[in-house]
Amino acid sequence: MPADLAVIGLGPYGLPLAQAAVAAGIPTLGYRTGPEADPLTPAEVRRMLATGFRTPTGPAELGRVRTAVICAPTPPSPDGGLDLTQVEAAARTLAAHMRPHTTVILESPVRPGTTEDFLRPLLEQGSGLRAGRDFHLAYSPSRVDPGNRDHTPANTPKVIGGLTPACTESAATFYGRLTDKVVRARGPREAETVQLLETNFRHVNIALVNEMAVLCNDLGVDLWDVLRCAETKPFGFQAFRPGPGVGGHSVPQDLTGRAPHSLRMVELAQQVNAQMPRYVVQRAAALLNEHGKSARAARILLLGVTYKADLADQQAAPAEEIATRLMSMGAAVSYHDPHIPSWNVAGRPVPRADSLYEAAADADLTILLQQHRTYDLQGLSVKAQLLLDTRGATPTGAAHRL
Repeated sequence: MPADLAVIGLGPYGLPLAQAAVAAGIPTLGYRTGPEADPLTPAEVRRMLATGFRTPTGPAELGRVRTAVICAPTPPSPDGGLDLTQVEAAARTLAAHMRPHTTVILESPVRPGTTEDFLRPLLEQGSGLRAGRDFHLAYSPSRVDPGNRDHTPANTPKVIGGLTPACTESAATFYGRLTDKVVRARGPREAETVQLLETNFRHVNIALVNEMAVLCNDLGVDLWDVLRCAETKPFGFQAFRPGPGVGGHSVPQDLTGRAPHSLRMVELAQQVNAQMPRYVVQRAAALLNEHGKSARAARILLLGVTYKADLADQQAAPAEEIATRLMSMGAAVSYHDPHIPSWNVAGRPVPRADSLYEAAADADLTILLQQHRTYDLQGLSVKAQLLLDTRGATPTGAAHRL
């Protein structure tokens, strides 16, 4: 069966899109742009392969689809911006084989203006076609939330901004096959800025609650009780939770270097969130000292080293920096994570605990970094000598909370 859709980039944005398309009955090609973290389980990938998903034998097959969605990763670049290397490679590969009337959509996180100023010239030069006349071009921010069972592609509204009204409608027709609601932006720049706002909203609010965690600890205030009470307000407040740092693939963008358009609040939020691994280590050392122990030579067990609960993805997870800092203090660090069979930090393998309860009982300090569903936190709080909970997941009074 010929494919109707090509998803270019099979990482945290592309594979969930391909999964949703196959579930909607759309024959789909998946084309990798480079090494990417796989957000789906092997069983989920096998189900996709059995129901209309396949990888092409070569890039020429990309030219036979009606819709091509570029989902290549855009990691941070050394200059503080976004690295568009894989987006460029995807565009050049697609352009070399693209036919007239194809709808091309970019979903990768990018700065406003990228679709028109960066992607469009690559596609036009490589194909000899003109965007808005010979093919449709649009941007749609990815709203994938890996592991979220409540908010799926089917019930999450999709924002679309096309180069022309016809481009928008063509992209809307495609996404209408996947989701219950399509929201039309005025153009690609507006749609790109939606992604910018949504990502920065998360990081800024996490930074605020992380600062509150530090303040409440200094004041002797129970932050988690504060949050429990505050979230009963039915308007003007949305609860965020503190943590040991912020991981994931959607990095905040402060548009540094684009003065006068730098977002000072976002830059400050990045600084606050970047300090959380250091703060966790400070709290760990203080807890050990309070119980007559030193961080040097202390046995410390880290629980959950992925960036998000119940996933195997370690992209930008704060666990690595926390482990590095603890090791530099002389601590003997081990870890447990049901999703990570082996883990290296600073080029050194970290011992993996096979028996969670035995390891927690043996460790001088256990630090919960990620709340995986398989963890029995009540039982863990009983077994652990000392437990530092950075997620507020343990029962009240059962552990020292961040």
